[in-house]
Amino acid sequence: MSEAAARIKINKLLEESGWRFFDSDEGRANIQLELNTKLTPDDLATLGDNFGKKKDGFVDFLLLNESGFPFIVLEAKAEEKSPLDGKEQARRYAKSLNCRFIILSNGNLHYFWDLERGNPYVITAFPEPESVASYQKVVPEPSRLFSEKVEKDFVALTQRPGYASEAGWVNEDEREEYIRSNGLRFLRDYQLKAVHAIQKAAEKGKDRYLLEMATGTGKTLTSAAIIKLFLKTRNAKRVLFLVDRLELEDQALKAFTKILANDYKTVIYKENRGDWHHAEIVVSTVQSFLFNNKYRDLFSPTDFDLVISDEAHRSIGGNARAVFDYFIGYKLGLTATPRDYLKKFDHENPTTKDPREFERRVLLDTYRTFGCDDGIPTFRYSLIDGVKDGFLINPTVVDARSEITTQLLSDAGFVVTFTDDEGEEQEQTYKQREFEKRFFSPATNQLFCKIFLQHALRDPISKEIGKSIIFAVSQNHASTLTQILNEMADVMYPGKYQSDFAVQVTSRIPNAQQMTVNFTNNNLLGSANFLSAYKTSKARVCVTVGMMTTGYDCPDVLNLGLFRPIFSPTDFIQIKGRGTRKHNFKDDLFDDDLKATLKDTEKSAFKLFDYFANCEYFEEEFDYDQVLKLPPTSGSGTEPGGEGGSGGGGGTGPDPRVVYQHLGDDILADLQEETIGFEGMRIDREFYAAFEETVRQNDFIAETVEAGQWDRVIDYVNREVFDKPSEYYSLEKLRRAAGVDRRLTLREILEKIFGLIPRFKSKDELLEEEFAKFVADYKPDEAEAIPAIKTFFKAYATSDQLRHILSSRQLTQLYTHPAFSIADLQAVPEKYRVLIPEYIKDYVSLNQFAA
Repeated sequence: MSEAAARIKINKLLEESGWRFFDSDEGRANIQLELNTKLTPDDLATLGDNFGKKKDGFVDFLLLNESGFPFIVLEAKAEEKSPLDGKEQARRYAKSLNCRFIILSNGNLHYFWDLERGNPYVITAFPEPESVASYQKVVPEPSRLFSEKVEKDFVALTQRPGYASEAGWVNEDEREEYIRSNGLRFLRDYQLKAVHAIQKAAEKGKDRYLLEMATGTGKTLTSAAIIKLFLKTRNAKRVLFLVDRLELEDQALKAFTKILANDYKTVIYKENRGDWHHAEIVVSTVQSFLFNNKYRDLFSPTDFDLVISDEAHRSIGGNARAVFDYFIGYKLGLTATPRDYLKKFDHENPTTKDPREFERRVLLDTYRTFGCDDGIPTFRYSLIDGVKDGFLINPTVVDARSEITTQLLSDAGFVVTFTDDEGEEQEQTYKQREFEKRFFSPATNQLFCKIFLQHALRDPISKEIGKSIIFAVSQNHASTLTQILNEMADVMYPGKYQSDFAVQVTSRIPNAQQMTVNFTNNNLLGSANFLSAYKTSKARVCVTVGMMTTGYDCPDVLNLGLFRPIFSPTDFIQIKGRGTRKHNFKDDLFDDDLKATLKDTEKSAFKLFDYFANCEYFEEEFDYDQVLKLPPTSGSGTEPGGEGGSGGGGGTGPDPRVVYQHLGDDILADLQEETIGFEGMRIDREFYAAFEETVRQNDFIAETVEAGQWDRVIDYVNREVFDKPSEYYSLEKLRRAAGVDRRLTLREILEKIFGLIPRFKSKDELLEEEFAKFVADYKPDEAEAIPAIKTFFKAYATSDQLRHILSSRQLTQLYTHPAFSIADLQAVPEKYRVLIPEYIKDYVSLNQFAA
């Protein structure tokens, strides 16, 4: 009965996928049942008891191609048996019938097996005949995946195959303009390493990969290189690129078209429903595939050979995972949110009310889905890496707190503390949805907007408020903030705006998605409001709730406003990432004469306005290593309502019989600005702390350090600790995580960990020490020239460019050198211009001063 039930289910699945038991108007029957097949003596010898002394066997279902030849062997098992029990039996049937494909099924669980590729792969539906026929045309060559040579120009060769022989490239003086005018894209070092990491994983037989790369580090360009790798090596004939938001569809389409159009066609599925199968790259939101189970009705599991999930922690969450799992083949996930931010999920005592427990599950599931069960991605490039390498920018945090918002966050919501009639201290907690109703009075919102406008970074070209994104609590709150900002803009810039300084961009606003695109393209509600030759959006502030977080690319944003508390580290990382990209504002100016007069138009900072101590929360209070327990959701059990009281900032406050409502004017309690340096935030520093714990717990390292046997220690760490699958520690990563503005040695790092030195010295401290040694040796008697000599000493020790200029005698370049000018050189006595380079060459290690 169990086997019969399985066969009934299999019959239905075959018919649903377009296979036919009988001739019909759609075509001839393409299923044969119980086909007798002869087995060779070798087959019988290896099968043993599976067949007893039978000289032949029976294929449960043989699926035929359009010409009526054997195509797919389908081996059925009873429901209580694993489909894999029939694996070897089906393999021998398939080989005897010259079939490349096998389906193993017990009616409930199914595997699709391409004998030319590797292992059986779980499928949730049977593939359609036409889809497998198309799939069969691509003969995978896994060895080419890892043998294909991928260099920095891997993508550029698709854009312009002969670029290297063209005059614009050959002439170094013209090269930069040549690259810009032709839009050539070259892989950065870390992007190239990401592609190579995929190749190494493929060489080990892996078919699932996860790239953990910070926002702004070029995941799309890296994806384009990986897509080309799979298509070029014929390990994929078609790629599906899944995103979780509509605006990201268009971004991906434009990017892939610009980069890969000469070799491959890219389409958005919903705009090409009839001919999507003519494209090599199909882009879609996961929601589009999920709607009415469209992915099952309109696609076969073999339609895509490589599925890429952008912002993987979102686009495979919940029901979306079903779309991802439906298609067989290689899987690649992209994420900017490391699992390290949510460690040690307590499986035995899950706290479902804690929103971070949900995030733990999502991230754990993300890593598991992409074959990274140990939490180590295929490749990682963090925000700290990007800042240290000069590709990204850390924020300047504007910590502005009113008396109300100073005492604010718990694990569940905004907490008001008060003393009841019995003299007992109580807490009343309000969930996020109550913030706007209870705590955002007109005075509070006006204060927030006023502080924002007073301290926002200005556009370096037009001097107006820099482009900004504000994150509100709700759509109603967004509407309120938009109105206030427009009223204030009228006062600040009379006649310049017509209620279009700020615009609400939320889901209930018509064409909101297009607004986000227009804001990126600098034409939201018009452009060039202050300077006709400068293309920048007339609307300066987009007020949203959650639309412009994940994957939104607008590099010229200068200000971000957190006008709400944030409890999710994922959301915090994504929002912060909207400002980390670099941008040269001069590129948007069309007046060449004016452009020539401008300096300092590169984006070197952005401001993160934080009214709810979010940064402090994630920097100091968020506990990464334990499951948090929620406080009670109510205080003394009283019902909300009544008139407002006072308080919100101390141990006493509202009458316990009423709920605190802010009705009076709010006042600014504190405003501080802090520029985040190379060390990053705590949320970016967990890697170093983990290494510190690892080496402290290693008895051999501890004992050898104590004995002062540094050669043995360093050799051991390099062999036994670095580049191991558990964490992939490396000296370069530790240097970046340590947050020092110079190149640390492994010995220094270990000395600091074991308390042998109190802290890492900065680059300038070491330079002062080296200069003091120089002065002690040579005792310059030109006292008035000591400052100039010191400036030259420091600049020469730290600048490769300066050393090259002086050695090649190209002194005219000093007129544009950022750190040492021709005037600085003229102030140095002649003999020291020769003596200092010789001294530094002989006695100073330049490696320590590298960033």
